[in-house]
Amino acid sequence: MPESGVSRAQHTPISDTGAGTVLPGGHLPPPPGPAASTAARRTGLLVTLVLGGLTALPPLSMDMYLPALPAVTDALHAPATTVQLTLTACLTGMALGQVVVGPMSDRWGRRRPLLLGMIVYVFATAICVFAPTVELLVGFRLLQGLAGAAGIVIARAVVRDMYDGIEMAKFFSTLMLISGVAPVIAPVIGGQVLRITDWRGIFAVLTVVGVLLTLVVWKWLHETLPPAERHTGGIGDALRTMRGLLADRAFTGYMIAGSLAFAALFAYVSASPFVVQEIYGASPQTFSLLFGINSVGLITVGQINGKVLVGRISLDKTLTFGLCVIVAAATALLLMTSGVFGDVGLVPVAGGLFVLMSAMGLAMPNTNAQALMRTKHAAGSASALLGTSQFLIGAVASPLVGIAGEATAVPMAVVQLVCAVGALACFLGLCRPWQQVAARP
Repeated sequence: MPESGVSRAQHTPISDTGAGTVLPGGHLPPPPGPAASTAARRTGLLVTLVLGGLTALPPLSMDMYLPALPAVTDALHAPATTVQLTLTACLTGMALGQVVVGPMSDRWGRRRPLLLGMIVYVFATAICVFAPTVELLVGFRLLQGLAGAAGIVIARAVVRDMYDGIEMAKFFSTLMLISGVAPVIAPVIGGQVLRITDWRGIFAVLTVVGVLLTLVVWKWLHETLPPAERHTGGIGDALRTMRGLLADRAFTGYMIAGSLAFAALFAYVSASPFVVQEIYGASPQTFSLLFGINSVGLITVGQINGKVLVGRISLDKTLTFGLCVIVAAATALLLMTSGVFGDVGLVPVAGGLFVLMSAMGLAMPNTNAQALMRTKHAAGSASALLGTSQFLIGAVASPLVGIAGEATAVPMAVVQLVCAVGALACFLGLCRPWQQVAARP
């Protein structure tokens, strides 16, 4: 294979080096000598930005559209719950698309499935610009999600191709910094686009972003999975691989815990435009500012995790603390929105949401790293299972936040609390971080 812009770390088997082994309490051993650092040196900044762009595209597609949800409701003469299905459809598409693209990337490499997905994404997004009805918009948002899934699942698989152990955990935190820029700027851009055009202009901007990212991927992101390491089986082999992954109790625990944490986050993403703008009377620009501040909190804590905590404190201890903070923040939000403390106003609720969002910087990268550290043999399929679980559970949570109408934020807080408690329970019950867990070879 010719030299590529992304060079793979020359990993030795986990069973020989212990690089992927999780010690008692979730501690990681040091990286396996110079291999990981060599990969880090050879991985250029541009390629790192490309991977960040691929993981940023889904939140960009959703968050840039959030300030326009009330406008879409008015323009298409559809109820809020139906318009929220445009978010659910996109999430569902991202979940189902990953099940297909992940095994494809294990069999045919990372590059070809990624480019195909990006081309379809551009087509679907362009059609959304002209959608005359909410039903058609929901349909093409589904296709947009199906195609956009390629970027999510393959970016994680590429990271697993290149890194192991502590270096992989650190790189996931770096990706969170890059991809976290998307939710910071997306609502702001969306709010400004609404000043000069309507909600259709947002999809026009996303189409341009998709075209540019496709060109960048085609030029600079080269293959990271050599032919000798690809799976040659068909659908049956892919299903057996996934079944084997799910039989790993700890992998399943990290997967479900991360997915429920993501659902708590997406309950906020789905409900916040109506909570902040309709219930508390904020403008689209104020909503965009608050959303950006919360995203900055997530990015900052994610960087503290990757730059300070990883290698000093076990991933499982950090993950436990993060999940406990999410539970505490969700509990406070439920008490505030249900009127236990009276009419508290927007500021305390925004503070609770800030704490909840920030703690995701400890939960999301560490659940992904711990799960993928056990799956060197099938990174694409493992990444697909992680992403599919996250987006399916998020898609279920999305319509529940509006079940009581647009006049109360209680359903949002209830969904967040249930998901947070479930995430902590699954992590403790299935991963059992107090025990020694050996990684899968």
